[in-house]
Amino acid sequence: MVIDLRKWREGKYTEKLEYWMRVQKKNRIYELGSLPPFLLVFAGDVEGVEHRWNQHGLGGDNLEGLCRDLHPGPVSLLHWSGKGKPWLRLDTKRPCPLDSLWAPYDLYRHSTLFCES
Repeated sequence: MVIDLRKWREGKYTEKLEYWMRVQKKNRIYELGSLPPFLLVFAGDVEGVEHRWNQHGLGGDNLEGLCRDLHPGPVSLLHWSGKGKPWLRLDTKRPCPLDSLWAPYDLYRHSTLFCES
């Protein structure tokens, strides 16, 4: 997500998101985490970004144990969307190949899982 912070503040989007989060807490109106309140607030007033800005789906699109490769070309942001988070797979000693990109940032330093070249 790319946000113009000036417009964000002017539009009071934090307050709008918090409203839908309160509704969700009280009435449970949606599933799937944090995306639905953004969709409710922006009501389709969004634009897609090129793949190079967001390599999503590395977490397997809510399927645990599913590994994905990067799409071809340059990548600016790696997004482990879905349930297959790299820190969880590292902890269970069942990492996907791309989880090695996360490993240097892992506080537990699971460096023994990956061979150095």
